[in-house]
Amino acid sequence: MDYLLTEEQIMIRDLARKIAQEKIKPVAAEFDRTEKFPHEIIKIIAESDLFGLFIPEEYGGMSVGVMNLCLATEELSRACGGIAVCYAASALGTFPIVLFGNDAQKRKYLPDLAKGKKVAAFGITEPEAGSDASGIKTTARKEGDYYILNGLKHFITNGGDAETYTVIAMTDKTKGARGASAFIVEKGTPGFTFGKKEDKLGIRASSTTELIFTDCKIPKENLLAKEGMGFIVTMRTFDMSRPGVAAQALGIAQGALDTAVKYAKERVQFGKSISSFQGIQWMLADMATEIEAARALVYSTARMVDAGKTDVSKESAMAKLFASDVAMKVSTDAVQILGGYGYMKDYPAEKYMRDAKITQIYEGTNQIQRNIIALKLIKEMGR
Repeated sequence: MDYLLTEEQIMIRDLARKIAQEKIKPVAAEFDRTEKFPHEIIKIIAESDLFGLFIPEEYGGMSVGVMNLCLATEELSRACGGIAVCYAASALGTFPIVLFGNDAQKRKYLPDLAKGKKVAAFGITEPEAGSDASGIKTTARKEGDYYILNGLKHFITNGGDAETYTVIAMTDKTKGARGASAFIVEKGTPGFTFGKKEDKLGIRASSTTELIFTDCKIPKENLLAKEGMGFIVTMRTFDMSRPGVAAQALGIAQGALDTAVKYAKERVQFGKSISSFQGIQWMLADMATEIEAARALVYSTARMVDAGKTDVSKESAMAKLFASDVAMKVSTDAVQILGGYGYMKDYPAEKYMRDAKITQIYEGTNQIQRNIIALKLIKEMGR
């Protein structure tokens, strides 16, 4: 379909596609096998200025918004969801500073993030606080001109490899979710260390680790917004970042379809290409249609965000929910079309399926997305 992309958007899409196909695709299986963080590829992405897509111009970025971030993420994910999420997760860690940072914070942190000199991460998830963000146990106690952080975060994408972290901690546990606050924490701060690196099913090129805070002393200037705003910072951040997760899922689905179509045209059974069999054709038709429907929803949501609509939680949840479900279905069907070869690591289909699964889980499981959508729908109908 023609989504009426601007010349700038076509340029960004084509640039990301070139990086994906020439630099990422040939090494995707190797990074998946070794679980190494793709520093050299991140450097290539940085030199292409793609890290500046979601950062305002006055702080060194390109100020072109979520739509362009989605275009880049989709194309990178088409080659490898694991490498792409290293890029997209930096956007997740950067959005709180873009949305809630004061001018001094933005000038200190955003220029290096915009140039890809530093990578960001977002720290909210804990062993007892996943979907229930109000269950956070990490604390931030104010002492004079500093906050003292204590606690543990886990399942943090880019953990250990990022240099700039936005972290949610409780400044007043008696207030529940309203007692959470957001902080900027720099790698290398005394008392801030990294724990277990997870051995994952998919997106294995990305690092997923624990963040450990032991009497970690950070200046009060690193508080984002004000005390008690942590939950609002998180929800606003997810409203902007969930279309990016949806774009990652979209790219994975497209990559799986590409693999399935190529294989179906080349594989010969009963004397002819399996792409001539109606059963295969119908599967490919459904896969392509579902991907296009997801793309329309993702792009529409991203454009709403860029247009300045502030209440997009329902639409962002819909985009993330639908695109990730499509990615899981399409990648599973791709494995089926490849048959026995689809189950083997010599072919990329099984990796797309493994990478797709996490898009239904992180930044809020799809069950949580359904809760968000339903509650918003009920509220709107009651007006």
